[in-house]
Amino acid sequence: MNTKKLFDPVAILKPIPAEKLTLLESDYQSASYLPSGLVGTIVEIRPKDNENYYLVEFADSYGCEYAMAYLKANEFIVLQYELVAA
Repeated sequence: MNTKKLFDPVAILKPIPAEKLTLLESDYQSASYLPSGLVGTIVEIRPKDNENYYLVEFADSYGCEYAMAYLKANEFIVLQYELVAA
């Protein structure tokens, strides 16, 4: 079972359109979407209508946040760096 929790690194599975994004840096205001495969971090988990929504923060390699989006669990995968024994 893959439990999603705060501060998990994730990768988005499909492009996230600008309508779902909060763009925080002026350099990115013209972005029409975030591409699939982009890595972010879960920073909030909000239950709604028997489903969790995950606030995922996207930051550059310097740690400067440039976008955020609430995503459903089926819109991303949690990245794993170690093999977990069953």
